[in-house]
Amino acid sequence: MILESIFWICIFIVFYSYFGYGIIIYLIVKIKNLLSQNSIFDLSYEPEVTLIVPCFNEAAYIEDKIHNSLALDYPVNKLKLIFISDGSSDETHERIKKYPSVVALHENKRSGKASAMNRAMEFVNTPIVVFCDANTMLNSEAIKELVKHYQDDKVGAVTGEKRIISANKEGASSAGEGIYWKYESLLKQLDSDFYTVVGAAGELMSYRTSLYKVLPTDTLLDDLMQSMEIAIDGYKVIYEKKAWAAETASANVKEELKRKIRISAGAWQSMLRLGKAFNPFHNFKLFFAFISHKVLRWTLAPLSLLVLLIVNVLLASNINTIYAVLLVFQLGFYALAMLGWYFENKRIKVKVLFVPYYFFIMNLCVFLGLFRFLKGKQSVSWERAQRA
Repeated sequence: MILESIFWICIFIVFYSYFGYGIIIYLIVKIKNLLSQNSIFDLSYEPEVTLIVPCFNEAAYIEDKIHNSLALDYPVNKLKLIFISDGSSDETHERIKKYPSVVALHENKRSGKASAMNRAMEFVNTPIVVFCDANTMLNSEAIKELVKHYQDDKVGAVTGEKRIISANKEGASSAGEGIYWKYESLLKQLDSDFYTVVGAAGELMSYRTSLYKVLPTDTLLDDLMQSMEIAIDGYKVIYEKKAWAAETASANVKEELKRKIRISAGAWQSMLRLGKAFNPFHNFKLFFAFISHKVLRWTLAPLSLLVLLIVNVLLASNINTIYAVLLVFQLGFYALAMLGWYFENKRIKVKVLFVPYYFFIMNLCVFLGLFRFLKGKQSVSWERAQRA
């Protein structure tokens, strides 16, 4: 009886973490939309904006990024560009300096992304600041679509959509990451429509300059911490899908593993620093969304998957037909994941195996990230994952 209870509790946690919360929040948003009117924006609203691009050894494509930034559809006299290349040992800084309309910041010391962001903020004198990664390309309307939301004084941050560029010939990492981000983007939109985004994507993120907080230099997930701190202070973080940043997927699953482990280590660090987000009496809507969308995926859901398999074996050993069938399904899923791993290493593309393989890798990284965090071995000066 106890084992059966544990089994079904684990089933519930996994289902709720990945699907149940999305269903509930979808229904809430539908009801909310029936009772409220859509926001009307003043299209002439064009506040001064600073776009900051942290760079590290991006010489190969930094000029493409500069050209993309200069082509943004926003008044030139109201958009300031800052590229900060602290610690770069290649020609990144020299190539940035070729463009007089770009403020080029550089020092030889490498202290991590959070430190570079804090230093760049010292040069910001505009009411809105936008951050994006050097390896992403923005759509031309991105800045306009982000800043329109700041007409609402309750909005403290606005995040754009992350898009994964993939080709049919690419492997499990590209396909898996692309599918994951399509679903994650849908959940972010629902979070935003419900109340606030919980954990924005650093590929394209904007803030009210007055609300930006100087983060500790050892911060691993600056985008999550900055947006959550603003939400804790009572401001909304909005998701705007018409502003997007496109990048290629990780070159392979090994590179994606490297990135996911770092994110998982950062998730554990962030949870220890976001105490008020765990307090339902401080802000229940934020608490509900944060626990449901993020915390369960970082903690109980991966643990439940492990417990589920062990308990299922014990229950099936009693020759219970239901649990024997469920065990077959579980083992079949993990077999598909292992086949995905095998074919990926052999560079054989079998699309039906991409999703189970990526799902397995994603949850494995939670445990690996926890171990790395506990050992204190996750440096802020991470090695960027290679892209396809």
